[in-house]
Amino acid sequence: MNGPSVQAPSETKRLDSWKEIAAYLNRDVTTVQRWEKREGMPVYRHVHDKRGSVYALPEELNAWREQRRSVVDEQPEVMEPGDIADSQPSVKSTDGWGIGPLWWVVAALMICAGLVAGYVAWRGHETVAAGPQIRSLAVLPLRNLSGDASQDYLADGITEELIGKLAGIRELKVTSHTSVERFKDTKTSVPEIAKALGVDAVVEGSVIRDGSRIRVSAQLIRAATDTHLWSETYDREMSDALTLESELAQAIAEKVRVSVTGQEQQRLTAARAVAPEVYESYLKGRYALDGAHSNAELEEGIRYFQEAIARDPTFAQAYVGLAGAYTRMGTVAAGGTPSETRPKVISAARKALEIDPNLAEAHVLLANTLQEQWQWNEAESEYKRALELQPNNASAHAWYALWLSCQGRTDEAVAWVRRARELDPVEVSGGSVAWILFQAHRYDEAIRELRDVLAVRPDDGGGLGGLGFALLGKGQATEAVTVLEKANALSKGSPAVEGILVRAYARAGRREDALRLLAEMKKRREAGYFPAGAFVNAYLGLGDKEQAFVWLEEAYKEQSNILQFVKTHPFFDPIRSDPRFVDLQRRVGLG
Repeated sequence: MNGPSVQAPSETKRLDSWKEIAAYLNRDVTTVQRWEKREGMPVYRHVHDKRGSVYALPEELNAWREQRRSVVDEQPEVMEPGDIADSQPSVKSTDGWGIGPLWWVVAALMICAGLVAGYVAWRGHETVAAGPQIRSLAVLPLRNLSGDASQDYLADGITEELIGKLAGIRELKVTSHTSVERFKDTKTSVPEIAKALGVDAVVEGSVIRDGSRIRVSAQLIRAATDTHLWSETYDREMSDALTLESELAQAIAEKVRVSVTGQEQQRLTAARAVAPEVYESYLKGRYALDGAHSNAELEEGIRYFQEAIARDPTFAQAYVGLAGAYTRMGTVAAGGTPSETRPKVISAARKALEIDPNLAEAHVLLANTLQEQWQWNEAESEYKRALELQPNNASAHAWYALWLSCQGRTDEAVAWVRRARELDPVEVSGGSVAWILFQAHRYDEAIRELRDVLAVRPDDGGGLGGLGFALLGKGQATEAVTVLEKANALSKGSPAVEGILVRAYARAGRREDALRLLAEMKKRREAGYFPAGAFVNAYLGLGDKEQAFVWLEEAYKEQSNILQFVKTHPFFDPIRSDPRFVDLQRRVGLG
């Protein structure tokens, strides 16, 4: 590169690409690139960009052109294809209109005709290459070409980190890692994948590891035409993996031509060297967490994150992974108690943000837990910060919708969760939308959403459980029993499902079945942790308000998830005016 490498003075107007520079000088791109190399034409490189994007200042180009003309007048330029010298012909005719001028006229006409034809062809190519604006894309799981399946974690981890980088661009909708994962090793065509995900373009590629080095190849494909727009290969040491991901994200942002704010650019370029063994432990933890279907697998992920932290206590992403793992451990399905897991989530998330305040995932995880502990204002602040950092993060939209629902702002909540599904129709399922609709007492809409889910996945336990809630809300208890019994069998006795199944039995006139199941729940409570919220639903279904209040107090002590919904949950409607419930609602911070 022969042009200046320092930043130019600030200008109100500048030419931000080779194409704009060429158009300003009325030449083609090849010619102006040659002038920059051979003639010292003033062109600047963006100092943040290692991939060679350029800009130039019109005033400097004008001065350079004037200087060049005087040089050409003294020493004519050697002609090259696609270039016409700025000076006049130096061959003169001796007879006024003899062979000299005629030759120049013919030559000029031929050159002009060639330029016109070339310009038309170039413009046609540019139209095809440019096409409609790319506003959404999916990064498909990078393929592991190392010949070693144990290296899958590396390809998956780089895919996930790249998605996270690109998700910070407001003007670009990026499909979540959860949603693209189902297209791993697929034979589905790019246009079909893009249609399923609702995106304009797709990034696909591969990862190869050879000892301490990795090679990542990637290509950008326009979905509608299956046209390859760009490709590149990066070779790096493992210690530079984060820098590689940053460069790759910058290149993609440049090629899709989205506007990137200064803060977004800073986050795109932010990277640090990390010891290979630290990054590997972190990626292995992510891999274990993403595929976890048991507590043992969750614990494996926790061990890897703790291993990464022990080796490098300043590696923020490892704390984010740890917070995510403890969040999963604290669910009803995993059986962890909130009093044990929530402090660990908060501690890990806060540590991550202390190191790097720009980690949107950490803000969401922290917000979720603060909301569960009824710290409503703090939770809202964390959600909003996550949305500032990743404006198109579907998960952040969906969780903020839940926060709005808890506040009784149900219309806003429905709008936000539907926006979340627009951003990522795979990650944000109909079940998420249906729960918000259920809280808004919009049962028919919730039922339609859940039946759509079950039409595709008839054994979706979450969808079946949600449908049971909605059917009970509408008063269709007999039908609710059928779907809840199936959900209970699939979940192998989930406390949340069993509590609502007691209600369904009671409302369907099957009181003996309701009492039998309630007795089984009490035995499980005596043997180990069994959430109090399940008993709240059961006793409300049986119409026993006194026992319902006993268990509401137990739920309050546990900071049960069910109490997030004291303001909106339809099943609390019969006791909503009771002074004890009014007081409970106040203590939860929603009175």
